Amino acid sequence: QVQVVESGGGLVQAGGSLKLSCAVSGGTFSVYPMGWFRQTPGKEREFVASITWTGSTTFYADSVKGRFTIARDNAKSTVSLQMSGLKPEDTAVYYCAAAQIASWLRNRYSNRLAYDYWGQGTQVTVSS
Repeated sequence: QVQVVESGGGLVQAGGSLKLSCAVSGGTFSVYPMGWFRQTPGKEREFVASITWTGSTTFYADSVKGRFTIARDNAKSTVSLQMSGLKPEDTAVYYCAAAQIASWLRNRYSNRLAYDYWGQGTQVTVSS
């Protein structure tokens, strides 16, 4: 069974940086496209960033482009999200997700339906 576990959340001041990590076990990490999403109370879970299974291509939401960087290490079965220039509106629970390639190809990378395995989330709070 595939397990996805996020870590690295916390409290940071506006303008600061934080790095989230996600470890995947129980499957073949190197064939999973990976994504990060975030959610605030009362709102839909929204796409943040994603990366192909080879790591050759990345995608970002407009709201984080130029500030966040997604990367993966297939040897360690991990994916990270480096966040800089944080803003109070980045406050959310951040979720890591892994996709089966078939799901990924059926759905847009920014669609939650493209992802099959989800972590429990990690809280990021940005104070003003």
